[in-house]
Amino acid sequence: MKTVRLPSGEQLPALGQGTWYMGEDRSARKAEVAALQLGLDLGLTLIDTAEMYAEGGAEQVVGEALLGRREQAFLVSKVYPHNASRQGAVAACERSLQRLKTDRIDLYLLHWRGPYPLAETVEAFEALQRAGKIRHWGVSNLDLADMQELRRVPGGAACAANQLLYNLGRRGIEWDLLPWLRERGVPVMAYSPIEQARLLGHKGLQDFARRHGMTPAQAALAWLLAQEGVIAIPKSAHLARVRENAAAREITLTPAQLAELDRLFAPPAGPSDLDML
Repeated sequence: MKTVRLPSGEQLPALGQGTWYMGEDRSARKAEVAALQLGLDLGLTLIDTAEMYAEGGAEQVVGEALLGRREQAFLVSKVYPHNASRQGAVAACERSLQRLKTDRIDLYLLHWRGPYPLAETVEAFEALQRAGKIRHWGVSNLDLADMQELRRVPGGAACAANQLLYNLGRRGIEWDLLPWLRERGVPVMAYSPIEQARLLGHKGLQDFARRHGMTPAQAALAWLLAQEGVIAIPKSAHLARVRENAAAREITLTPAQLAELDRLFAPPAGPSDLDML
């Protein structure tokens, strides 16, 4: 199984599980929990969530899925920007821990840039680390200028990851942000790796997948798995789709196949604003 190294040296699976839109419908809770647990069984042990998702509902789903299995998972959650002050981030983390039914979060992220100085948020994260509430901290949806600013903040070089919108159709970070992160050993967590299923309808990707004996989702995930320092976090509440996603780890795209995907989904020709969903 491919792994990605954090700056601390810890190795994480390059394919995990997302939870955006989970926890919004109580009638779907059983299926969502079962999907996450199946993912754990299949080795998709990194689970990403956030206090924003269903206003804590997704964290509750994750907490239920991890009952009796917490040691199997690398758990990621995120703090709202408006909660990312010195005191606010600590209080938000405590609430997340309660919903997750755990005593620690493995990686705690600033969800996007907000009203508080990055230095203040870093201070809060460091306090949470000292208290044993989080093991690592990072960011999400920060562009190159933001990351350069963060690097200048006391303690900012400890940032363990940047979670970004990155998939075949959203390759803008390859121009400058992704190389900058790679040079510093900071992994990218690629959210919406199949563009919330929109990539599955791309005729060129459908044809590529059919000719090469894979599904469009597997092709999109295998492409991300081929990228250095990238962790993909697809979300699914369907057992068959979880199995399909997990099977993408068995696919190694050839140079010719990667070149074909470059022709279908061109890399950036210049700088652009950071894509977000």
